[in-house]
Amino acid sequence: MDICLITIDNNLNKSLQPKSAFGMLWLQTHFENDQWEALSNSTVIISEENSQLLIEDATNAGLNIKCFSDISMLDVFPKNN
Repeated sequence: MDICLITIDNNLNKSLQPKSAFGMLWLQTHFENDQWEALSNSTVIISEENSQLLIEDATNAGLNIKCFSDISMLDVFPKNN
């Protein structure tokens, strides 16, 4: 796996996590220099729409992308008081 995208909230925002040197290098060619530290620390959050564009572009470049969800069913359903 070169890049991992983890859904982190109900809006389907994703945590972007490079998992290989190739994944990190590819991300560095697509993000500004001032964002590289955040990329290397896995603190970049992207929208669902941008994640779909990233997946398509990265897959076309030969990267292995995996998507996971970090939200539980309790986070998805509204609370009834």
